Amino acid sequence: MNEIFQAIIQGVLQGATEFLPVSSSGHLALSQHLMGSHTSGLSGLLFDVMLHLGTLAAVLLVYHKLIWRLVKEFCRMVRDLFTGKFKWSEMNGDRNLVMMLIIGLLPLFLLFIPIPGTGMNLKDIGESFANGQSIMIVGFSLLLTSILLTLGLMKSKKMVARFEAEPKQGKHHPVGRRRFNVIDALSVGLAQCFAAVLPGLSRSGSTLSAGLLRGINRQAALDYSFVIGIPSILAAAVLELKDALIEGAEVPVLPMVIGVVVAAVVGFFAIKLLRWMVASNKLLPFIIYTAVLGIAVLVISFIEQGTGSNLFTGDTLAVMLPR
Repeated sequence: MNEIFQAIIQGVLQGATEFLPVSSSGHLALSQHLMGSHTSGLSGLLFDVMLHLGTLAAVLLVYHKLIWRLVKEFCRMVRDLFTGKFKWSEMNGDRNLVMMLIIGLLPLFLLFIPIPGTGMNLKDIGESFANGQSIMIVGFSLLLTSILLTLGLMKSKKMVARFEAEPKQGKHHPVGRRRFNVIDALSVGLAQCFAAVLPGLSRSGSTLSAGLLRGINRQAALDYSFVIGIPSILAAAVLELKDALIEGAEVPVLPMVIGVVVAAVVGFFAIKLLRWMVASNKLLPFIIYTAVLGIAVLVISFIEQGTGSNLFTGDTLAVMLPR
């Protein structure tokens, strides 16, 4: 029963924090710091992989119609490329979105470029931040999430105010651009790349804010943020699965199934909730939450740096620097 309870709790946390702009990686790092454990119980790699697949199922369920349209348009686009009929200037909305998703994913390759003199790449550095004993990076990244959300909300409100001040263009006229360009896609892609490195920097929050700051319509920016996250979630699951197989991890079947189902259900409603909150410009609760949590984490981190021990477990802290 204890493992089932843990599976439910972790499923809820994964499903909610993966999509709400509060950072799942930051909350995972904080929970590990609080418990003083990184691989015990149900927190092993295989269980993490399955929870990622649960949240992936939630995205596919919410956006299945859009995803199917994009898959069909991608196939038509490939056909047109081979037959010489493809024209950039004549792309319809779905084809434009397909191309912008491909371009937006390109910055993720920066994660695997070796950093001279370190023997590491950006992905390795991100993992060292997430697994390090200090939570200072998490605190700063949570504050950065709050700042980005604030800037995105301010930009969105300015677009709404400008629209309301202009002559009415119809009840359903969108506020902001709905069509992405290359700079928009790269901006969102870079935001997603930074979120992969910094635990505490929300992927959904930073990518949504990047779209809003570029003048994209709120709903279009959010939809793009979620859809571009599908390959990222899948890639993370595949990489973790490889490590889990090497590790030979084993997780009881029933708790694992329960965790996956809970992550999928909670993730589904988290996406629905965020879509409603973005549509009505109600991002303030997330701004306050990440700011307060970020400040609290920084205070705790400074105290721990002074005492040299984990405030919750009493364990001695070692300085964890990338090598």
